[in-house]
Amino acid sequence: MAKNKSAVAEKPTTGAKRYMKPSEIATFGIGLFGVALLTGWMPDYTMTFFADFAFKGKGFDSTQLAHIIPIVFGVAGIVGALCELIIGVLVDRTRTPLGKVKPWVGFGAIPLAIISMLVFVAPNTSSFTLATIWMFVIYTLYTAVSCAVESPSNCFGALCSPNPSERSTAISIASFLRSVGQSGGQVVIIVVPLIMKALMGQQQYKNAEGQGLDLIISTAVCALGMVIFVMIFFANNKERVPYTSEKVSLKESIKLVFTNKNLLMVSLTKLFGFGRGVYGTVSLYIAVYLLGSKGLKLALMLPMGIGTAVGTLLVNLVLKKFSTKQTFILFCVYGASAMAILYLVSKGVGFNSNLIIPFLILNFFCGIQHGNTNTTPNIMIADCIDEMEYKTGKRQEGLAYAGYGLFSKIASAGTKYLAPFLVYTWSGYHFSTSQNVAYAAQSDEVLTKFLAIYTVIPAIFVILQFVPILFYDMVGEKKERITAALLEKRAKEEAEKAEEAETVSVEVAE
Repeated sequence: MAKNKSAVAEKPTTGAKRYMKPSEIATFGIGLFGVALLTGWMPDYTMTFFADFAFKGKGFDSTQLAHIIPIVFGVAGIVGALCELIIGVLVDRTRTPLGKVKPWVGFGAIPLAIISMLVFVAPNTSSFTLATIWMFVIYTLYTAVSCAVESPSNCFGALCSPNPSERSTAISIASFLRSVGQSGGQVVIIVVPLIMKALMGQQQYKNAEGQGLDLIISTAVCALGMVIFVMIFFANNKERVPYTSEKVSLKESIKLVFTNKNLLMVSLTKLFGFGRGVYGTVSLYIAVYLLGSKGLKLALMLPMGIGTAVGTLLVNLVLKKFSTKQTFILFCVYGASAMAILYLVSKGVGFNSNLIIPFLILNFFCGIQHGNTNTTPNIMIADCIDEMEYKTGKRQEGLAYAGYGLFSKIASAGTKYLAPFLVYTWSGYHFSTSQNVAYAAQSDEVLTKFLAIYTVIPAIFVILQFVPILFYDMVGEKKERITAALLEKRAKEEAEKAEEAETVSVEVAE
């Protein structure tokens, strides 16, 4: 065994081979951009649609509505967690000429677009029971279908190249474009109302906005864009890491997710940091009450989005000097500090127009840490897949990302329950009852709590999320040794296949 390792160490140049064309790296990112264009903004705007628009004028009790919405999103999150694991197993059982991931992404895009549209078509009912059932069914269905596209699309990074360095670069660039895609939906939310105002006039637009018509049209635009961009990815990219032929059982899959230490540690970062995402829900309301419109959430989030994009590029640079473990911890500490500073500045200035400029500037610095959470875990998971193949001989990308996705969705369920609870119940939020007024005025106490939900609460969870990474060890010499061993293994397999093909050719010739 030692002799084999020595032989491997003498072949460092093998891992330097480049497999992907530049256009493939670009279209991988374009595919993730397309998925994020739709899924990146759906949860927050679905929440405000259910709370503020879908059943306005139906006589529903606002307290009942405030209590049921967190449950709707929490249940959908749990369903999403189960779907992640099931879809991961199905992906690893998928065997097609196109690969194991591409069929899920390509053929799932249109169903996802249709379901997303239906989320914003509420039934015309005065029955609170019927309205509740509809919210549970439609958002749970959306969550399940989005899992069937989003989770496999994330798996592709582990399949695009057997070269860890090239793979990390491709994942970093794709993560950058995905973060841009998440902001892309916010652009649509601004442009659509501008067009509607020009066509309908100010008053008619206010009536339409009061019913959430702008959200319906914006969803249609994003859904169409998602389908187009996913198809560009589907046509140009291919999977280069061969899958193993062993049948994957659900029982073994669950065991693998919970017994592979490094994969478990990466997955637990989502669970430990579940509350960091509550800022996304309240950011819409900060845009409304600080900037004056929900459409201006982009103006609020754009600096953060730019910071995220910059952070994604910085992660790639930091990874050249530090391990994935060190990089993750470094960015977490930075992120929590940045959010704490934002809260202190906001409290000092006060929730008024004087806060806008410093708030937007500090938002940029807060966004930098998101580049880490969007990129580093995906690189770690790809490394964990190599470790699992090295130990078991099985390569299970779908399962590995599903394991991470399982914890991600459980965390998301917690976020989706916690966020609306904090925004609609803990803060004392007042619902609008007027058909022509989208959002009611709020007290200073409510606005101060909004700031805490945006900064202090997420900062606590950002610190908590790096605790599991302290026990992660797929770095340094261990990672290099496993990578070299797998490269040697694949080289031998290719040589054996070539020898078999040559033998068959000779036998046929004879």
